[in-house]
Amino acid sequence: MTLPVIATAGGIATACLGAYVGYLAYDGHRRNESRTMLLLAVGVVCIAVVPYGISYVLTPLLSLSDAVTVLGVTVAHLVGLGALARSVSA
Repeated sequence: MTLPVIATAGGIATACLGAYVGYLAYDGHRRNESRTMLLLAVGVVCIAVVPYGISYVLTPLLSLSDAVTVLGVTVAHLVGLGALARSVSA
């Protein structure tokens, strides 16, 4: 296997696992009406799923530059970390 194949497989695995954990947290929010679980779901999805979508879907689809891609991923990480911080402090 080449390095790009391994990197792509790792990105797909991260996005899938992040989506699953986000779904579980959202399901917990629905069952218990817990804002903390909703913020946890948003945080996990923004950290694990959104960057993959930006890097591997939006960038080739819209021909985004490297700078715009990095900015989008960084903003997604910041939003995710903010949601996670709020979920543990609420």
